[in-house]
Amino acid sequence: MFRAVYLQKTDAGTIADVRSLDESALPEGDVLVSVEYSTINYKDGLAITGRFPVVRTFPMVPGIDVAGTVESSASPRFKPGDKVLINGYGVGDFHWGGLAQKARVKSDWLIPVPKTFSTQNAMAIGTAGYTAMLCVLALEKHGVRPEQGSVLVTGAAGGVGSISIALLAKLGYTVAASTGRIEETGFLKNLGATQIIDRATLATPGEMVGEEKWAGAIDTVGSATLANVCATTKYRGAVAACGLAQGLDFPTSVLPFILRNVTLYGIDSVMAPYAVRSEAWERLARDLEVDKIEAVTQVLGLDQAIPTAHDILAGKVRGRVVIDVNR
Repeated sequence: MFRAVYLQKTDAGTIADVRSLDESALPEGDVLVSVEYSTINYKDGLAITGRFPVVRTFPMVPGIDVAGTVESSASPRFKPGDKVLINGYGVGDFHWGGLAQKARVKSDWLIPVPKTFSTQNAMAIGTAGYTAMLCVLALEKHGVRPEQGSVLVTGAAGGVGSISIALLAKLGYTVAASTGRIEETGFLKNLGATQIIDRATLATPGEMVGEEKWAGAIDTVGSATLANVCATTKYRGAVAACGLAQGLDFPTSVLPFILRNVTLYGIDSVMAPYAVRSEAWERLARDLEVDKIEAVTQVLGLDQAIPTAHDILAGKVRGRVVIDVNR
């Protein structure tokens, strides 16, 4: 038997509880992982609360992040005792995920935990940090360099935003942070931001093309914020978009793209190719100051996962939340 967060679909909506399950209930896979840590991401919040239909099959064990030790393996790539992690691949929305003490998964989804990280470190980084690194890689490959000017990060106090700031600052970029929680100014500056912007200045419809401000940007918010970010990005700059905290819409025009040659990169962390994932984790091991992330990470027990899901959607969580599934 093992403990897990368990989601069921009823006429009244999604019902979540923590319960004991038999190992025979686990879905198919060629590797059995003894899970040590998971996380609560925005997507997990949507799944657990049922606020948005991200879960594609029920019953479901949520948790898009998994880190732990291989217990048994039918794959030649992994052996018992190996430390492994998963980000995405549909885990937590169509295949049982990490908010449980056991996970049976496909070996193709597993990444070895970099030797510089513990499994707890890996989950403090999690999909949020992995996505942040994908965004940074997109800006780098576009040619955005520190000497070209500031890089804007929206949703700065959240998981992706906070790790993006830490990465960019370590790499020598000047970082502007947009947040609706101005009281977090000290937190954001400790991560490496030099300018704090009230999200209200970006969250309502603005000009189709505005003053050129940013050499590049990482947007976790979408909607009017993303439109305003594109409208104020410098000539031949780039924006990496990975979130929808404000909304799914994108009320903009073609002008930033055809007058300023701005490039908008869509960042998908769920189905990114294995080589891209490996590159991102190699760079995280090299470029992320783990102590900065540990300083903004709280570790909670499995029974706290459900209330934390509600808190993250209410904007009450800053930085990272790691779930110790054995606590």
